[in-house]
Parts: sequence; C-alpha cells; structure tokens
Amino acid sequence: MMKRSLAALISTVACAGAAHAAVLSESNLSMADAQKLATATVAACQAKGYNVSAAVVDRAGLLKAFARADNAGPHTIEASRAKAFTAASAKTPTLAMLENTQKNPGAATLTDIPGFLVLGGGVPIKAGNGVIGAIGVAGAPGGHLDAQCAEAVLEENAALFK
Repeated sequence: MMKRSLAALISTVACAGAAHAAVLSESNLSMADAQKLATATVAACQAKGYNVSAAVVDRAGLLKAFARADNAGPHTIEASRAKAFTAASAKTPTLAMLENTQKNPGAATLTDIPGFLVLGGGVPIKAGNGVIGAIGVAGAPGGHLDAQCAEAVLEENAALFK
C-alpha cells in the first residue's frame, strides 16, 4: 500500500508540474523573406563592385537561405554562414564583436567558441527587440564593407520585421 501511495504522489507531482509548463511562442524568419534578403544582399554588394556570398540564418543560427555572386571565392560560402551564425547566436553584429576582442583581452576567447567567426560582416535581423535571424556576408575587401551591404538591405526591408 505504501508503494502505491508513493507512486501516486510522484505521478501527481509530475503532472502538476507539467500543467504549469508554459508553451513558448517565438518569432522566426520565413524562407521567403530569408531568400529575399540573401539575394538583395548579394545585389547590394555587386552594385559596389564586390562579389560576395550572403547567408541568412534563423533565430537558432541554422541556414535558411543562401546566395553567391558568380565570381565570389569559394571561401566566402562558409565564411558568410559562420558570420551569420555568430551574429544570431551572440545577438550582436560581428564587427562590434571584433572590435571588442581587439580592445578587451577578456573577450579575445570569443574566437574559441566552436562555429564562431569573429570578423565583420554578420548582422542580426531584429523584429522589435528580438533577434529572429542574421545575415552573414563574405567577399568584400573588408568586413566593414560586408556589413554595410547587409545593413543597407535590412534598412530597405525594415517594414518586413515590424
């Protein structure tokens, strides 16, 4: 009888805990918007004479869309994805992270995080105050130029994320 009562109590407590669990609702980036941003970012950089790759990831840092200019180097493929992952994961532009690692010895170990690429060119995509994804760009002659292309496209498409 004691075993049965203990089992019933454990079952009741487990069910009560589950009844109080909240279901989370999170905003995320659609495939259509991600593809639009990737294509527009490559076009923005091409207009400046830069052949780049642009990766767009969702809020978890997983690849959602990708575009690559015809003459973009092969290294730009993974670099753009890693920059996007880093920006989404840290919820911070990678250019700001790079500057922080250069000025703050304690932040220098950010480069040791698996999958992080702390170079300019990764820009978070925000809906309100929340990060719903990121764009990573690689191939311009400087990370600050990669970032400028992504930032311009996000500014042009700001209405998508209101």
